[in-house]
Amino acid sequence: MPRFLPEPPTPHHLQEKTAVLLLNLGTPEAPTAAAVRPYLRDFLSDQRVVELPKLLWQPILRGLVLTLRPKKSAHAYEKVWLPEGSPLAVYTEKQAELVAKQIPNITVRHAMTYGSPNAASVLAELKAQGITRVLAIPLYPQYAASSTGAALDKIFETLLKQRNQISIRTVSRFYSDSGYIDAMKQQIEAFWTHHGRGEKLMLSFHGIPQKNSDEGDPYAYECQKTAELLADALSLEKDDYIVSFQSQFGKAKWIGPSTQDLFDELPKQGITKLDVFCPGFVSDCLETMEEIAIAGREQFHEAGGKQYQYIPCLNTHPAWIYALSNIVKQNIQGWD
Repeated sequence: MPRFLPEPPTPHHLQEKTAVLLLNLGTPEAPTAAAVRPYLRDFLSDQRVVELPKLLWQPILRGLVLTLRPKKSAHAYEKVWLPEGSPLAVYTEKQAELVAKQIPNITVRHAMTYGSPNAASVLAELKAQGITRVLAIPLYPQYAASSTGAALDKIFETLLKQRNQISIRTVSRFYSDSGYIDAMKQQIEAFWTHHGRGEKLMLSFHGIPQKNSDEGDPYAYECQKTAELLADALSLEKDDYIVSFQSQFGKAKWIGPSTQDLFDELPKQGITKLDVFCPGFVSDCLETMEEIAIAGREQFHEAGGKQYQYIPCLNTHPAWIYALSNIVKQNIQGWD
C-alpha cells in the first residue's frame, strides 16, 4: 500500500477554495445491536477515549463490553431515534446546511469522528472538488482530549496521508463565545416563558475521568466558565443553578458532582422542581434525550421529585446558527 494517497486530477493553477468541516462524535447507522457493535468498537478503541494500554483494554472491550453493551445501547437508541435517523446525525447535518445558507460563498460539510460520514472521506471529496483550505470545527464548546482532541486527530491523520496537503485551520473550543452564550440564554428563557421555571437549573456537562483533568485537560475549567457566563446572562444567583457531570462509566473516579447522584440527592434537599439543560451538547443525542430527558426524569421522580423539565439543546435554533456562522467568519478571515 502506498504511503501517500494519489491526488485527484485538480489543476494547480485554479483559484484556492475554502470549505468548513463541522465535526461531531458519530452514531450507529441504526438502533440495532448489529449496528451499534462496530460503532462502539471504533469509539472505545480510541486511546483518546479510553487511556488504557491496548493489551489490557482490548480483551475487556472485545470479550465483555462488545458482548453486553450493544444490545443495551441499541434499546436506548430506539427510544430517541427520529424518522430521519439518529438525532445527532440529523441535527449535525442540518446545522451544516443552515450555516452554508448564512455563508453562501463557502462550502460547508459535516463529518463524524466515528461512523459515517468520516472525516477522511469528506476531506477526499472536498479535495476532489478543488478545495485547498479547510476550517475544521469540532462541535464541542469545551475542549476535552477525548472529544475535541479525538476529532482533530482524524483530520491530522488524513493529512499525514496526503501528498499535497490542504491548508487547515482549527477551532478547538468556543466555550466563552458570546454568540454561543446568548443562544443558550435565548433557548432557556424561551422555554421558561412557555413552560414555567423550576426551583433550580441544572447545567449538566458530559464527564471525563478525574485523572485526565489532573494531568492538564482544561475541560472542567471551561465547563465552569461556560456555566458562569450563562448564569450571568440569565441573571441567576449562585443558589439558582448547579453544575454537574453525566455519562460516567467504569470504576475510575470522574470529575463531579455526578448528575445521576444529584437526581437522587436534590429531592432530599428539598429541591423537587428541577430544570435541566446540557450546555456541552449543541445537538440533542443519546446522552441528552435518553440519559437526561428520559432516564433522568424517571430517576428524579423515583427519588421524590415532583416536576422535571428537560430543556432541549440548541439544535437548529436561529441564534445558534447565527453564532456558529460568526465563528466561521471570524476564523476564515484572509481565506474568504
